[in-house]
Amino acid sequence: MSARDHCLACLNGEQPALFEAALWVAAEHDSSVQPEQVMHELENLRHQVSAGLPNFPPQELAQPLLRHLSDLHFHDDDDSPVRPQAALLHKVLQRRRGQPLSIALIALELARRLQIPLQGVSFPGYFLLRVPGADHLLDPCGGRRLYTRDCRELLLRYLGPRAQLSAEHMLSCDARSMIVRLSRNLRHLHTQAEDYLSALKDAERVLQLAPPNANDHLARADLYGHLECSHAERFDIQRALLLCEEPALRLKLSERLRQSSTQPAFH
Repeated sequence: MSARDHCLACLNGEQPALFEAALWVAAEHDSSVQPEQVMHELENLRHQVSAGLPNFPPQELAQPLLRHLSDLHFHDDDDSPVRPQAALLHKVLQRRRGQPLSIALIALELARRLQIPLQGVSFPGYFLLRVPGADHLLDPCGGRRLYTRDCRELLLRYLGPRAQLSAEHMLSCDARSMIVRLSRNLRHLHTQAEDYLSALKDAERVLQLAPPNANDHLARADLYGHLECSHAERFDIQRALLLCEEPALRLKLSERLRQSSTQPAFH
């Protein structure tokens, strides 16, 4: 089985193996990654974290878990620009630096092994965590509690002054949704690094796992454009046009499709 097949198998099981699926995403980019070995090595980190937790009931241990991870130097990656290693889980474990989602994936796996209830929340712009039933969310990088006002401020920071906080932003998400978000993060980071072949792997994984939408097809069309694959680029523009509901964007896509049809094809 390929790394992609292993990733899909992890997500399609009766109990999705989120952390292992994320490791197979990394293995698709780095053939030296051995997910079983990394999962075994994570047990050492579990022992470290467990030894530093207070003697509280499990439902009160999520914030201490995140704080202890921070004490062990697991922090938000502050490189500028952020590089793909901030989202590749084996690199995040080595460097103890990563995007909030990547830190959250490690925290969620540790919480699972320690039987601490914890869920992912796919908040716009910044991935968060929650304890089921709690009246607040948690920042995976340090464990800060975020109440409604904090979440509104966070949303404005990432989406701008017109953004409106809604209940949908605060919903827990499943393993597949988290791997889709991880894949979109990697697609962006690889594109930013001009590693278009790696970004294409991420774009294909997104389209394999998520319901089709215009933005994901457009992202892959752009990558095919960089790679001078004109037929594939036109296919994704056509798919985006079919899925798009915004009149202004439909006009732009129609014009782009017309222009691409007049350009010579590369073989």
